[in-house]
Amino acid sequence: MIDWVDGQPYSPQFGDVYFSRASGIEEARHVFLEGNRIVERFAALAPDGVFAIGETGFGTGLNFLCAWRAFRETAPTGARLHYVSTELLPLSAADLGRALSLWPELQPLATRLLEQWDDQPRGWQRFVFDGGCVALTLLVGDARETLPQLDGVIDAWFLDGFAPSRNPELWAPELMQAVSAHSRAGTTCATYSSAGNVRRALQAAGFRIEKTPGFGPKREMLRGVCEAPAPVPYRAPWLERSLTESLRREAIVIGAGLAGTAAAASLAARGIDVVLIERHETIAQEASGNAQGVLYAKFSPHDTALTRLLVAGMQFSLREIAHRLPEDGSTWSRCGVLQLAHDAAEVHRQSGLARQAWPATFLRSVERTEAAALAGVAVETGGLFLERAGWVHPPALCTAFTRHPRIRVLASSEALQIDRLPAGRWRVSGVGGWQEEAALVVVAAAADARAFAAVAHLPTHVIRGQLTHLSRNDASGRLKTVLCGEGYIAPARDGVHCLGATFGIRDAGVDLRADDHRENLATLRSLSPVLADAFPEAADDPGRCAGRAALRCMSPDYLPIVGPVTDASAFSTRYARLSKDATTRFEGSAPWLEGLFVSVAHGSRGLLTAPIAGELIAAQALGEPLPVPESVADALSPSRFLARGLKRAADRG
Repeated sequence: MIDWVDGQPYSPQFGDVYFSRASGIEEARHVFLEGNRIVERFAALAPDGVFAIGETGFGTGLNFLCAWRAFRETAPTGARLHYVSTELLPLSAADLGRALSLWPELQPLATRLLEQWDDQPRGWQRFVFDGGCVALTLLVGDARETLPQLDGVIDAWFLDGFAPSRNPELWAPELMQAVSAHSRAGTTCATYSSAGNVRRALQAAGFRIEKTPGFGPKREMLRGVCEAPAPVPYRAPWLERSLTESLRREAIVIGAGLAGTAAAASLAARGIDVVLIERHETIAQEASGNAQGVLYAKFSPHDTALTRLLVAGMQFSLREIAHRLPEDGSTWSRCGVLQLAHDAAEVHRQSGLARQAWPATFLRSVERTEAAALAGVAVETGGLFLERAGWVHPPALCTAFTRHPRIRVLASSEALQIDRLPAGRWRVSGVGGWQEEAALVVVAAAADARAFAAVAHLPTHVIRGQLTHLSRNDASGRLKTVLCGEGYIAPARDGVHCLGATFGIRDAGVDLRADDHRENLATLRSLSPVLADAFPEAADDPGRCAGRAALRCMSPDYLPIVGPVTDASAFSTRYARLSKDATTRFEGSAPWLEGLFVSVAHGSRGLLTAPIAGELIAAQALGEPLPVPESVADALSPSRFLARGLKRAADRG
């Protein structure tokens, strides 16, 4: 919560203003842009250069907008800006809009930010602007917890928390150590504060600090240069990055479903020419070809890697969908998702989530009466309502991802083999003798990825899912939101409801089955008996129902497999000591297959995880700050299974 004093935002919790009463925009320019020589450094960037700014305290976003405008005005075409900011208490959309209205000269950029800004849940939020040239990663939570989880190196720091006397946590020595650990020699910093404890904390963290004239009534401020970055905690070599400069030129992506098209879009946005290889005549023909996909997941009340991924992924996917597709009732609908508490386990899970501090517009608990009003049909229980979620037509999203001049779709081309060539390049060859070469290859072929020797060790399996298609009628037309329980039903798209989906473990059949339709109809009855009664013909003869069956790809730990690939044989040899002592630490680089990445095993959550996975791969390949916490990137690492296999041998020994 904030107060408004004389038309300006004020934090009652910290007893401080968000910016100078004299002129917030001039303060931002003097302290942060000039204090870090931002304009001249932007102008000196190479055409494919990347500049990363880190900030403690996003506040109203004023510093971000000033940096963004300076980047637009001075950086060369093709350069990219990554802005990483921490924020404990993000402003509501209404308060942010009111604050930013104070600066008419920033309104074009403020409007772009507000278009994507919702009340932010805790976790990591990735925003993309200017066709991918500008990225904002907002770390929502206590900076002492979020900043150490950043995977990325910062070029300039804006240290802009509330006054050290009122918000000492944001200036604590341990946080300044984290700032230093994410810096390189030559990284700069600037702050409006000249407090002695701030200066000493920065000096202890390896910065050479000087006092310079402050802004307005403040006599002095601090600016500095990092001379001795703080050491970073040990990280296993196979969890570090595989990075070569040659990756900046061209890429091949195998598989044109959600994972592949999203990866292609993220790479193309960074100036990389992408060949997108698809074995079918058109894209999105496997699991990504369903008529409706629902933007929801069962978040855990516990702070797991999967939940952190899903929260970040849902927000990013919703922003991408809203940017790329018209909300016309055919391509997507932000109709909301109602997760019904259909059994005791679900009641327990939802109770745990409801006790947490989520923005009401993101997730809130509703009783049965309100649930029915939201749904438009009678339901048996209350549940959780995700107001901003809904459904999307996956083929439309895949198509939208490929609409970029740097993406060339090579359809009707089945890839058979991936070969490593000299000079850090790869060759992909396929049926009919075609060949493509590039420095970077992303395998996004779901369970079929195991056909390629380099990734054959990845332990994936298939799960059959069948949807039932039901024609809309007057009774079913009253459904206003997606209903979820053991399965889901969505409001009709083009006159047809999607109901499903079944869960056939290690069943590779894609034929339509009456028993699966019967199972889906039983699920519908558990969600809403009234709605189930709207389809008597389907209940009488499920075998006559229309539908679609496809295969999901899953991993043993239910997490996607995303990131750079190591040589499995060399890995087992180099890290054999893990089978004797699982705590062994290793030096040096992992045996990377440099330039080879994978994005598979998204299961039934691909709408939430595939787009953010595309951003993750692009950031890993090009040395950018990651869009998810380091712990989440580690949990998705393709090498995790090789390491676990060796460590389990040590446990058995």
